[in-house]
Amino acid sequence: MLRIAVQSKGRLYDETMSFLAESDIKLNLSKRTLLVQSGNFPLEVLFLRDDDIPQTVASGVADIGIVGENEFLEREEDVEVVKRLGFSKCRLSLAVPKNVDYPGVQWFEGKKIATSYPHILRKFLSEKDVNAEIHVITGSVEISPGIGLADAIFDIVSSGSTLVSNHLKEVEVVMQSEALLIGNRQISVEKREILDELLFRIDAVRAAEDKKYVLMNAPKDKLDEIIAVLPGIKSPTVMPLAEEGWCSVHTVLDQKRFWEIIGKLKDLGAQGILVIPIEKMIV
Repeated sequence: MLRIAVQSKGRLYDETMSFLAESDIKLNLSKRTLLVQSGNFPLEVLFLRDDDIPQTVASGVADIGIVGENEFLEREEDVEVVKRLGFSKCRLSLAVPKNVDYPGVQWFEGKKIATSYPHILRKFLSEKDVNAEIHVITGSVEISPGIGLADAIFDIVSSGSTLVSNHLKEVEVVMQSEALLIGNRQISVEKREILDELLFRIDAVRAAEDKKYVLMNAPKDKLDEIIAVLPGIKSPTVMPLAEEGWCSVHTVLDQKRFWEIIGKLKDLGAQGILVIPIEKMIV
């Protein structure tokens, strides 16, 4: 049985649960306890505070964990980064009161900065040759300047709405962060096999992200030109239709270029274009 540590609440929890569900890991969360076992996969989920996950994995209490890159770097535990997961993206930034005329990072010289990430901040300030007082605080860091506790803050920024509501502005992006799958370095061979199967499922889910399965009717005399504009995985599937001079073309398109390519296909005479979302894709 493989044990995975995940955040017990918050945005990372929500996205992690969705991600496991997409990987067909079934969990009964109606009466959630500290430890929940999957009903269809040799995996049990341990719910923890996000800042406890790196140490829990490093000590072997959990075999793997899903944690924000910000917490991983802050804790500096000896664990393996198994995979970058691509969700729960945010950034760690310095922010100051919005009425401050900010000239550059030297503004922080001699200032007091409130943060929950003192190690990352200390390293950044050292690299910039800035001496500032770091005030460590947990939770509600953004209110610190407003109540006179600090001159600035160093905290997670996602949409930026929390900064705006507290009359702050983002002035320095120190690092980008996303969810990481981390693992204990002494994981057993048996558990490694389970992890490999989980990674296979994760890869299938990620490969399908932002992909659409597209079917269309295409005139045979334009087939070569249509195929030329299709960035399929290898090559599109082409099948003859009952109507003379027409065929059916099936392919996979990336969402980013979808409308650009669909427009070209229509110009080349493609008709009856059907778009289907992809749940998983094995490549």
